[in-house]
Amino acid sequence: MSRALLVSVRFHDGRYHGRPEWPPSPARLFQALLAGAARGGTLSPQERAALAWLETLAPPIIAAPATRVGRGFKNYVPNNDLDAVGRDPRRVAEIRAPKLIRPRLFDAETPLLYAWAFGEGEEHAKTILAMTERLYQLGRGVDMAWACGEIIEAEQIDARLRAHRCVIHLPSRGGEGQPLSCPQRGSLQSLERRFVETRKRLAAPKSGRQQLFSQASKPRFAAVIYGSLPQRILFELRKVLAEAPAELDSFASWPLARAVRLVENLRDRAADKLATAMPQHQSIIDRVFIGRDATAADKDTRLRIIPLPSIGSPHVARAIRRVLVEVPPNCPLAAEDVAWAFSALTVSEKIDQSTGEVLEETKLVLAKDEGMLRHYGIAADEPCRMWRTVTPAALPEAAGRRRIDPATLHQQLAAAQRDAAVLLKEAKPSRERQAEESRAAAAAAQALRHAGIAVRPQAIRVQREPFEGRNARAEAFAPGTRFAKERLWHVEITFDKPRNGPLVIGDGRYLGLGIMAPVREAHRDIVVFPVPVQANIARRDGAAFVHAARRALMALSRDVEGNANRLFSGHEPNGGPASSGRHEHVFLAVDDSDGDGRIDRFIVAAPWAGDRTVRPDRNLRQTFEAVVSRLETVRAGRLGIIALDAPISLADHDPLVGPARVWESRTPYHATRHAGRNKDARIALARDVATECRRRHLPEPEVEILEYTAVPDGGGLRARARLRFATAIAGPLLIGRDSHRGGGLFGVGKE
Repeated sequence: MSRALLVSVRFHDGRYHGRPEWPPSPARLFQALLAGAARGGTLSPQERAALAWLETLAPPIIAAPATRVGRGFKNYVPNNDLDAVGRDPRRVAEIRAPKLIRPRLFDAETPLLYAWAFGEGEEHAKTILAMTERLYQLGRGVDMAWACGEIIEAEQIDARLRAHRCVIHLPSRGGEGQPLSCPQRGSLQSLERRFVETRKRLAAPKSGRQQLFSQASKPRFAAVIYGSLPQRILFELRKVLAEAPAELDSFASWPLARAVRLVENLRDRAADKLATAMPQHQSIIDRVFIGRDATAADKDTRLRIIPLPSIGSPHVARAIRRVLVEVPPNCPLAAEDVAWAFSALTVSEKIDQSTGEVLEETKLVLAKDEGMLRHYGIAADEPCRMWRTVTPAALPEAAGRRRIDPATLHQQLAAAQRDAAVLLKEAKPSRERQAEESRAAAAAAQALRHAGIAVRPQAIRVQREPFEGRNARAEAFAPGTRFAKERLWHVEITFDKPRNGPLVIGDGRYLGLGIMAPVREAHRDIVVFPVPVQANIARRDGAAFVHAARRALMALSRDVEGNANRLFSGHEPNGGPASSGRHEHVFLAVDDSDGDGRIDRFIVAAPWAGDRTVRPDRNLRQTFEAVVSRLETVRAGRLGIIALDAPISLADHDPLVGPARVWESRTPYHATRHAGRNKDARIALARDVATECRRRHLPEPEVEILEYTAVPDGGGLRARARLRFATAIAGPLLIGRDSHRGGGLFGVGKE
């Protein structure tokens, strides 16, 4: 029968100094048990066998009390580098180094629980129970603690942890969370070896007077990811029937632009309801619900009330019909109490202004269907890279737009209609608008950090208009709130790695603003990898680098049978070249963007980005995204092993993407046909370029051949060219015989 070893640890003070981890890792508890049981270097055979048995168990489940980060201070201590001051003890003050001490604060009456499940070895578990009684500290030397243990049935673990009403930290094989050290096979031996080596760190050499210092070896532990998910409670807004208040009608819809009012209404009512039932926790309720008297340390404990507008179809009205309440794992209030506080709350939106009579009342009830959560990336099987705001984000004052007085602007518009010579002085020039958007994008990046989102953004786009129809402009959300309309922006963020929801950013993230939804079909068509400066790859070695990168992509795309995907190899499964007549495999190129003669960008473009005749399906897009996003290292023979930087998104008007009317060669164009005998090479090259553009469904340009050379052994012609189109086109522009191998890359030229 499966049993469980449950170890309970209590601290003398409600403080823990073992920075930076919380909760204390199982490895710390393992070392504390060893330190309490050992007598110098002596450990009984039973205790050694019990600790060796504990190493073999799976990582434990941990239940820890909610914490707050306390106020820290710096303690200046010598940094053991007396040689830097001529070995003069009187100059120790010159080599002092700061040591930050910042404890975590929690309820000392609430213990930490560590639960190991086991099948065999109950005698060893009983030995561990005896060892827990000799534990005297956990963490740093000032973290005095004591422990006790018990053996229970494995089926009782969940009930005991729920009754504990603490934050549950579960071990996982990966994903998001913090790594904690856990004992593994060999941990006990490594600690015993470290103990012996520590006693012999100073040794006298065979000759000379100076002693030798050797650092003891590190203990051996396994890093295990522990995660603690917030508890989410989904409610629905339902109409209350006037003739039968006990019965609920269909969904009620709350106007999207009044999201802040809905959140404030529900928040205040729920806080009052809970404070009436639990008056002794009034200050905690105010801090957690409203943020009153809250500090930066309380940010991780606050509730989030997230109104969820109906999305997922272009035909559905963007009205709020559901509300998600998210209780963080570190919240000092129990999720059950929070759910009770919000249940059956009523709000009123439609009121007769003359009589004050409530025309329609709405009640908050627990949702039975949680399908809407998937539209916001919650409990979704497929994380996304691109996210867009449904309600605009409230960015800091520095990101605000310059306000234009509407009355002044209307007067100038009227004057301009009467007299064409009148200038609109209040109208913003494009340069000012671009500066405002740049500041807002930088503020959005800071908002991600403030919201605790560690995934790095690749591209950020801001605008006042909504990204999808049936939504509202950013300024429509400002009336009745403390946020000026100039601070509100709709934001689109593309991350370097996919992530799940919910995603809420900005200063109004606790009031229903800054709610983002994933864009499922936002696949990249062109991926650009910065090449590190230390790689030092000359432009003439571009072909060799592209060849190595193509082999790396083919290796990443191989299936279980070892066959490379045609999207990256350009060959059929039988090994023959793809012969569909279209460019159905990726285009690769390198670029020297700063003109220093060294390659600084590597470009991977999807077939449909380089050839407009290719129509990709969803599977091809997913394959391209999955394989290219895994590219990290290129083994390029004599060029060395190049570790690529994280891919970036090209900014608007980048020379590789335009849009522009004039495009000029960045790598030589290789003609697709021979010029023929006694033919003018320039005319033949110009005709070849124009024909190649038509094949790719590009407008036919006016072609100017800047220079050309003949490739030896009948290899055709190569040229640098300038293309002028009648209208601006967007890149990338990769054409010619070797466009899949880095040739024929064009960039924006001068008009």
